[in-house]
Amino acid sequence: MIIDFAGLAAVGVLVACGVYLLLDRAITRMLMGLMLLGNGVNLLILLTAGDPGAPPILGRGSLVHDRAADPLPQALILTAIVIMMGMSAFILALAYRQHRYRVGDRIQDDRADRELARRRADDPTAAPDHDKSADPATGRPTDAGDRFGPESFEAPVREGDPDEP
Repeated sequence: MIIDFAGLAAVGVLVACGVYLLLDRAITRMLMGLMLLGNGVNLLILLTAGDPGAPPILGRGSLVHDRAADPLPQALILTAIVIMMGMSAFILALAYRQHRYRVGDRIQDDRADRELARRRADDPTAAPDHDKSADPATGRPTDAGDRFGPESFEAPVREGDPDEP
């Protein structure tokens, strides 16, 4: 099987442009990058499928081709197209929500990201511990997660309770 260089060059350009756009912080560019990346992978699957043949239907021959075409690459590409449409619709919904509430499509860092970036690597609180939780006011780790258990579900919540967040 011989794959043409022009097709491989097109796959390389589509994938490279798709990855470049996918790494941007703007949602619209992420969407374009995802679509370019998906089209590049679909073209790669089509190129590696082999030579075209007769239709992949049993009992149906062709005068030009002596063997049937492989239906697997066609099924993979069709499935990938459907998945890309679903992901595109989801990302468009996210972009609409972002535009509706923030009037821009750039994703900003939040306060918790900046707090995590300021922690030192040798800080013992930076180690993963599922029992620790961050104080919502200061962002520092507390032992509030250690009091989680069955008794917290059984006792009724009272107003003014010091354990209440």
